[in-house]
Amino acid sequence: QVQVVESGGGLVQPGGSLRISCAASGFQFSIYTMGWYRQTPGKQRELVAAITSGDRTNYEDSVKGRFTISRDNAKNTVYLQMNSLKPEDTAVYYCNAHFIGRDYWGQGTQVTVSS
Repeated sequence: QVQVVESGGGLVQPGGSLRISCAASGFQFSIYTMGWYRQTPGKQRELVAAITSGDRTNYEDSVKGRFTISRDNAKNTVYLQMNSLKPEDTAVYYCNAHFIGRDYWGQGTQVTVSS
């Protein structure tokens, strides 16, 4: 049974940091590209960061230099370290696992940046 579970969201002040995690099971984690997406009400879900099976990464322009995606294949977990957070980073963050036409999603974790 495939499971993708995000954790670590919460409320943080502008300029603060937060690390969110995504634990996966039920599939061959190491060969999947893992991604973090975010969505706010009334807007489409957007890709924030992704990491391939070969550890290549890419980032949405607004988070470059502030967010870092990483993975631990031994723990079947992907992380998103978010620094210098801004109010516009407020969203539900979703974890995605992708491999040749297969996509698995988590239920999302809320990140709120506010003073």
